[in-house]
Amino acid sequence: MIHNALQWLSEKLASPHWQYWALQLSGWGGYTLLIFVGSFFWVDNHWLHSGYICVATTSGVVLSEMMRRCFRGLWDKPAAARLFGTLGVVILAAVIWAAIKFGGSLWLYGKRSDEPPVVLAVYWFSYSFLLLMTWAALYYGIKYYQASLTQQGKALRAASMAHQAKLKMLRYQLNPHFLFNTLNAISTLVLDNQGRTANDMISRLSQFLRHSLDNDPMQKVSLAREAEALMLYLDIEKVRFADRLGVNLDLQGDSPRALVPSLLLQPLVENAIKYGISQCEWGGEITIKARVFAGELLMEVSDNGPGMSEGELASLGSGYGVGIRNTCERLKALYGDEQKVRFCNREDGGLAVRIRIPYETGING
Repeated sequence: MIHNALQWLSEKLASPHWQYWALQLSGWGGYTLLIFVGSFFWVDNHWLHSGYICVATTSGVVLSEMMRRCFRGLWDKPAAARLFGTLGVVILAAVIWAAIKFGGSLWLYGKRSDEPPVVLAVYWFSYSFLLLMTWAALYYGIKYYQASLTQQGKALRAASMAHQAKLKMLRYQLNPHFLFNTLNAISTLVLDNQGRTANDMISRLSQFLRHSLDNDPMQKVSLAREAEALMLYLDIEKVRFADRLGVNLDLQGDSPRALVPSLLLQPLVENAIKYGISQCEWGGEITIKARVFAGELLMEVSDNGPGMSEGELASLGSGYGVGIRNTCERLKALYGDEQKVRFCNREDGGLAVRIRIPYETGING
């Protein structure tokens, strides 16, 4: 029962309307309590004074609510109009509230002071103006704070949408790039009268594209599933290279469970085939390794081709090749400074691409 009541209250207080009235009644309740406790030091008839406090509080609530409605109308006005309009509303409300309280005090207790009426009027007005001005300051403070949160939320949503749009753009760039190279290879096979081989490559290409379309480009997949997609791609390349292309897949420990961006490794393998394996008459071997170390997933794609010069290595990841540049930009967009891509020549020949990203696991894949 208590749990249901607390849940209902929590749901109601999530609404700005209920939040306003919770603060409104809490503030005026505190004012009432303070005046009531203070009256014990100078009031004889507490029941009579309690009636006066109820009238003062009720009129304060009504006047502050009217102020709120006026402030809402002034909210979209220029700053100067809002400032002077607010000041005018508070002054008018303070005059009315001071008149109500001063009139009630005279009716209940009569004139107990020898002060001139002007002095008494200034006293009652100043007291009322100070309270209502405080109320107005709190109202605008909360209003500006909520507006700031709203703007921050919009900015974060806009940044998130732009971030996702960039990731989708980078991810979708892979398919045209890959298709161009594959279709070019199929065209070459057809021109060389290798129709059966070309047909086999088209069949494997359809399997790879079906796998690609079945996966959301914004979702990460397990490294094991990424390896499956990679093998579909390599099956296409094996049709072209036959026995000249060897593949060594080594996923150690918990690395198959790690989440990675979909089709992350395919451009790297494609680059290794294009600049490594295809440059050698006898072909070569591509090695894909992965392991988990110190909370990070370490991956390496390497070949035993001719490697690259220092100048070519320096250009990798920035202006060298759509696939490599795309992969580096995707990793930066997803992981920021928590990722690292390094290109280096192997000691026994060939090029190695080493990737370091945070180790994450999930239900995908």
